[in-house]
Amino acid sequence: MSSLDVSRGVCALVPGLQHWLENAFFTVRIVDAQSPREREDRRVLLATEIGHATHRDILINLIDGLPSLVPAANGLPARVAFGLEDMGFAFALIGELARPAAVPAVGDAGSTRLMTLAGRVARSDATVLIQGDTGTGKEGMARFLHAQSGRVTRDFIAVNCAALPETMMEAMLFGHKKGSFTGAANASEGLFLAADGGTLFLDEIAELPLSLQAKLLRALQEGEVLPVGATHPVPVNVRIIAACNRNLAAEVAAGRFREDLYWRLNVMPLELRPLAERPGDIAAIAAAMLLRQQDAFVWPTATALEKLTGHVWPGNARELGNVLQRAVVLRDGDRIDADDLHITGAPQLRIVEQVLAPADPIRLRDVAHNSKLEAVRAALRETDGHRAAAARKLGISERTLRYRLAEMRERAAA
Repeated sequence: MSSLDVSRGVCALVPGLQHWLENAFFTVRIVDAQSPREREDRRVLLATEIGHATHRDILINLIDGLPSLVPAANGLPARVAFGLEDMGFAFALIGELARPAAVPAVGDAGSTRLMTLAGRVARSDATVLIQGDTGTGKEGMARFLHAQSGRVTRDFIAVNCAALPETMMEAMLFGHKKGSFTGAANASEGLFLAADGGTLFLDEIAELPLSLQAKLLRALQEGEVLPVGATHPVPVNVRIIAACNRNLAAEVAAGRFREDLYWRLNVMPLELRPLAERPGDIAAIAAAMLLRQQDAFVWPTATALEKLTGHVWPGNARELGNVLQRAVVLRDGDRIDADDLHITGAPQLRIVEQVLAPADPIRLRDVAHNSKLEAVRAALRETDGHRAAAARKLGISERTLRYRLAEMRERAAA
């Protein structure tokens, strides 16, 4: 956990802040504002205690008017002023101002327990498997594991396996020798060797073809890789963190993922829940996202925050980020109000019924193909257009689902 000092004056003025910060993955120490401190200590103080503050601190002021944030600048600490109505979001904002860069934004007690477990896992070199829906923060968790590990001074390399060209996957992961295939004008060390001594994050691990899964298994077991075109393996010291937005055990049962590789990856499993199941995180993530906006900080109203926490967020944090960005750009006033939050349902696929001419002969393969496309339509309807959920329901990868959708669009346009 991150350590944060809070003055006794702050605790007396806003007693709920300590509880929020503890749920937000902070270890809170109650101190006197004038007490001695270490150089790197960060404190939350009253605005009247500015004489004891450094540029790292956060000053708070309880007011009757509109809330405000003055960022730290010119050697002065950040200042947050808010009233009782905006206290909930102000607590989240204070937490995100104090949070170290490598720690994900959390405000839910369940998320804090998961982060505590992840911190313990990070200190080992064990392989980690992170599972969760798209947008639940799998890469953020992977970066946290790296930052908390003994490999923090070495490289963290993230690769999306679904984005790798299938014909180049092996060469990109394990490297290749010059002239080992057409177009290999120079040798390449590959991602494993690039991450030597550090951490390699393999996102969407289920997208790797079975043939490459066997080579990945050997690399994990033996601690060495064989570049394409090489005759001798090369030792590599890398920690693997894998992630998947599907149930990998179900992929094993369906024969799409190697069971031996699954057990090699599933040493330290971490499951990230959908955002709808951790409503305490919504204010924290919203505060972190709004702080990253280039323009002046825009405060949401209490009704806006209530609307955010009441939504089910099928797109998780990615959807939340889109909604906030739209609200910042399109808002009518100085603040984000509930009416500024244009929350839409999941996108629906436009279905165009295709009528076959009676004169056309009906072939069995066409019937089977059309049945597959109809199954895709049905899955999208049942999941309200949520592609990841539809892919899981169909037992296919999101990449395969994208191919099917592209084909359906082409047919509709024909």
